[in-house]
Amino acid sequence: MKKGIHPAYDYVVFRDTSSDTSFRIRSTCTSDRTIVWEDGKTYPLVELDVSSASHPFYTGEQRRVSAEGRVARFQQRFGQFSRQPSDSGQG
Repeated sequence: MKKGIHPAYDYVVFRDTSSDTSFRIRSTCTSDRTIVWEDGKTYPLVELDVSSASHPFYTGEQRRVSAEGRVARFQQRFGQFSRQPSDSGQG
């Protein structure tokens, strides 16, 4: 590898602002903000809106949308515009 062209790979603290959870992992992300971690050392702080601590897929709190409910809601909203079969004697 060439020297001097790769970003520094060091410890960074990521804070999920929606669940107030923090993770200290290694990353190439940088930040002007810092935080003192549990070990007493100062690390760069990167704030996130969503992480595995708050995302519905990882927390298991995702809601399932039933297709039947979606069809019923569509019919309720737009059913008046659908064509009604005519009784013209064909068939």
